[in-house]
Amino acid sequence: MQSEIVKASNGSVSAGNGGPLLPAIIAQAGDHAARRFIEFFTATIRNGNTRRAYAKAVADFLAYCQHGGLTLPGIEPVHVAAYIEQLTRSKAAPTVKQHLAAIGMLFDWLTSGGIIQFNPAASVRGPKHVVKRGKTPVLTAKEARDLLDSIAVYEIDEETQQPDPDRPILIGMRDRALIGVMVYSFARVGAALGMKVEDYYTEGRRAWFRLHEKGGKRHEVPAHHNAADYLDAYLAAAGIAAERKSPLFRSIDRHRTLTARPIDSRNALDIIKRRAKAIGLPETICCHTFRATGITAYLENGGTIEHAQQIANHESPKTTKLYDRTSDQITLDEVERIVI
Repeated sequence: MQSEIVKASNGSVSAGNGGPLLPAIIAQAGDHAARRFIEFFTATIRNGNTRRAYAKAVADFLAYCQHGGLTLPGIEPVHVAAYIEQLTRSKAAPTVKQHLAAIGMLFDWLTSGGIIQFNPAASVRGPKHVVKRGKTPVLTAKEARDLLDSIAVYEIDEETQQPDPDRPILIGMRDRALIGVMVYSFARVGAALGMKVEDYYTEGRRAWFRLHEKGGKRHEVPAHHNAADYLDAYLAAAGIAAERKSPLFRSIDRHRTLTARPIDSRNALDIIKRRAKAIGLPETICCHTFRATGITAYLENGGTIEHAQQIANHESPKTTKLYDRTSDQITLDEVERIVI
């Protein structure tokens, strides 16, 4: 960072040559601190979503310190603890714990780089947070089937008033295939959207999905026959089966033409919300709903937690259990026994 540092209007700073934006408290600590700060986000965090979340958490904390007149070497555990205490009044426990983790990791990196002498966040404890049941909205098997069936994938023939197989609706084919991959393979939306055409492949006589999960993990899952049918129809309609290295799920422009750009997570959420609203499903439905719905449907039909864990690629069966809502109906039935 050889360039002159120039203050920005929000209290952050920017390199004079249009370089990266830095919190003022970092820039004031010198070029080595600024370089180390940038390296923390570029070299140690590979997941884009995590990088964005940690960048916001760190920026908020350093702005708090700047407002209090602190310098980087002057930040002590009491300052971190006071900030975390303040945060608990307005944020949920998981968010507070994420902010503390981001702050702690940054200061670990700065300490190992010789920028500061110790990590002021190391001794600070976050709020307790124990989860036994996930909050992700889950669809029943019927609701999920109704949603998939509601997506129009063929134009209606004017004479017969029946779907015309020779006139596919590309956007419908794509949306149905995307939802199918998520619900039948328990895939995270990021893993589904990150698929290339080559990640849907045949081995032996079986179709497979290759999912690129968090942390750079590659995960292969056998394709359920319904999901395979949806993808086959989409690929045939899109005409991209031979473009092996290109994105599988692509955006569609205003002329209803497939582009070369992949769908991003925000577009995927818009798709889900629109499709759910069209058949009267709750507004709380999100992309992660289909992961939880798939796991619940699997367990309701006799699947085991251990196998669900393998399909979902969870590190621990405790995580998989958070998605299991099979006990909800049992609990309701038991409560109704209270006759007063």
